[in-house]
Amino acid sequence: MADNHNDSTNAQVDVQEIKLTAKDFASDQDVRWCPGCGDYSILAQVQRSFADIVGINKEKLIWISGIGCSSRFPYYMSTYGFHGIHGRAPAIATGVKVARPDLSVWVATGDGDLLSIGGNHFIHACRKNVDLKMILFNNKIYGLTKGQYSPTSEKGKKTKTTPYGSVDYPFNPVALALGSESTFVARTLDRDPKHLQAVIKRAAEHKGLAFIEVFQNCVIYNDGAFDNLSDKKTKDDNLLVLEHGKPMLFGANKDKGIVFEGGTVKAVEVGPGKRRVEDVLIHDEFAESPILATILAHMTDDPSLPTPIGIFRQIFKSTYDEGVAEQIEQVKKSKGEGDLEKTLFNGNTWEVN
Repeated sequence: MADNHNDSTNAQVDVQEIKLTAKDFASDQDVRWCPGCGDYSILAQVQRSFADIVGINKEKLIWISGIGCSSRFPYYMSTYGFHGIHGRAPAIATGVKVARPDLSVWVATGDGDLLSIGGNHFIHACRKNVDLKMILFNNKIYGLTKGQYSPTSEKGKKTKTTPYGSVDYPFNPVALALGSESTFVARTLDRDPKHLQAVIKRAAEHKGLAFIEVFQNCVIYNDGAFDNLSDKKTKDDNLLVLEHGKPMLFGANKDKGIVFEGGTVKAVEVGPGKRRVEDVLIHDEFAESPILATILAHMTDDPSLPTPIGIFRQIFKSTYDEGVAEQIEQVKKSKGEGDLEKTLFNGNTWEVN
């Protein structure tokens, strides 16, 4: 008698890995930003970066935003998304990550959204080390509401709300993130696609709050704010690209460097008869102390120094969402599963007739 038994355990399934492309992360929505806006570049580099990240699953991605030009971002990504209210993206994102720790949670926000009404939520998300990836679109202006000065606008900035010049001192976003204990702090440019992609990929790999400041040009209300950092004629002398383990050299011929003298940093010329390369500071993005990263962050405040981009600091410690999950499991082990009805109707109650 023939044995017609079909043993499914011996069946072989041909599994093929599907390589995602940038188009797989693009939604079917019309992108509505002003022609020439730097946001287009950020969107494109995010989509391209995600396509290159091994093992990334777009069904496990979610973008959270607040209010502003940058906050349209979730509409343009073919992932889950949540368009929140002004400044509250970090708080909403924290709730999402705690409730769904399996998700990769990203925040798209602007300098007005995050650093004005959202400032409190931002510093506490950093302090708690929630496992979020946060991209700050910094154009130093309120774009969506038509050109008012923002928390990152320079002192003396003339806008519709400061016709005689702003008397405020601006926030330094990188310094603020470092001071609030973000475990990954970086800066990049909308007009440097390769560098922007590299930083996004590094942030995606980080466990903890990863903060990226992107200098983003607002072509309508603050055009040219970062031209000195992107123009081919000037960028080499004004931009310091931070690379871990390498000396802080800049200039078209790498003939300038950053040294530490007299309790501060200085730019010096490097070469024969000048300063030695050995005198130049070596970048250490994994330094336990935040001192070097903080000094680098404040170089943007000194016009005699180049502006650093790259990863300022990356450290590793347990995250807030991990702590909440562990605490819940410990309580379950000691007290069992919770009972919502008992919680609602237990304890001190009053009956009003």
